[in-house]
Amino acid sequence: MLRFLEGRAINDGPERKPWLRVGEGGGKWYIDVGDPKWRVVEISAVGWEIRERHDLPLVRSRSMQSLPMPQRGGYVDDMRRFVNVRDEDSFKAVVAWQLAALRPSGPYPVLLIQGEQGSGKSVLSRLLRSIVDPNLAPIRTAPKDEEDLLIAAKNGHLVALDNVSRIDPMMADALCRVATGGGFSTRVKYTNDEEHVVWACNPILANGIPSLADRPDLASRALIVHLTAIPDEARQPEDEYLDDWSRTAPFVFGALCGVLSAALARLPTVKLARASRMADFEKLIVAASPELGWELDEFSAAYSAIRRDLDEAAFEADPVAMAIDGLIAEEYPRGWSGTATRLLDLLMQRVPDGMKRSRAWPQTAQGLGNRIERATPLLRRRGITVERRHSGERMITIAPVDS
Repeated sequence: MLRFLEGRAINDGPERKPWLRVGEGGGKWYIDVGDPKWRVVEISAVGWEIRERHDLPLVRSRSMQSLPMPQRGGYVDDMRRFVNVRDEDSFKAVVAWQLAALRPSGPYPVLLIQGEQGSGKSVLSRLLRSIVDPNLAPIRTAPKDEEDLLIAAKNGHLVALDNVSRIDPMMADALCRVATGGGFSTRVKYTNDEEHVVWACNPILANGIPSLADRPDLASRALIVHLTAIPDEARQPEDEYLDDWSRTAPFVFGALCGVLSAALARLPTVKLARASRMADFEKLIVAASPELGWELDEFSAAYSAIRRDLDEAAFEADPVAMAIDGLIAEEYPRGWSGTATRLLDLLMQRVPDGMKRSRAWPQTAQGLGNRIERATPLLRRRGITVERRHSGERMITIAPVDS
């Protein structure tokens, strides 16, 4: 009988895309509460409701846990006392990321939580996960490779990484693909040439002490939140903190659902003055702003400040970009043109011996060319253009915009 029912499920009726925690259909958004009754929050342009009877194609992993049942009468600002962020822009980033993470499709921003030891990074990460995608393992160590990352992405809506000390270039690229949507290909086990392709698009959060957005591609998709140190006299026992949060969370979740409903109604009328790489995300938050009590341009201003902070961090972490910036500012204010070999020679004169021997510094002209590709957006945002052309010899032209 089981095989008979399985055969009917596979061959009879229309094929439907399964939803993991979130989904959409008929102009409405849905959030799987995760309880034994398989109830969902239905969000439309006129409000939100709890639905018990539905035929939505929900799937669950074994590690998924239940969301708090949303309650009316709360405010998003009720969360403020649980979040010890450094400034108002950081609080807006937290709220904006939560709203984006609860929508049914990406691209999603990557939330980076930074702070010194004892600032509550891990606790805040668990708190945020509890009203987006609760899990048996709410936060995890950074994945060793793409395969581990993909396993996390396919078994939960949210990927949450704890105590990250460094994100290497390959993992940064993989996180970018997961956040904005991308395919991953691996060889099927026990075969020589069969390919297994998986698509992933998930919101991501990561916490750590050092700067985590050194790579320009990751920085362009990120929101950074700075936490302040918690004085001993203000520190609350974690069990009391989480107990207080468990009473508040249903009302915050209900308030977020209300904001998403208002945003869904306004989205068709929102026009951005300029579109960033994360334009869909920014458009959602602009649509949600009136319901949050924010001016229409308030989040855009905060987001621009966050992006400038991230750009500066990424620039300072790129020795090639910094060396080129210094070369143009100090030696070639009207611009420079030449080969990659000649440019490498000039840059080598500007960096200390320790940097020359490090893995962060290119050792060949070809390696420099590859690094310039990554540094170009950082330099452009600092008013320096980079052009490459091939006319018998590969030439690179670097110049200030106003030269």
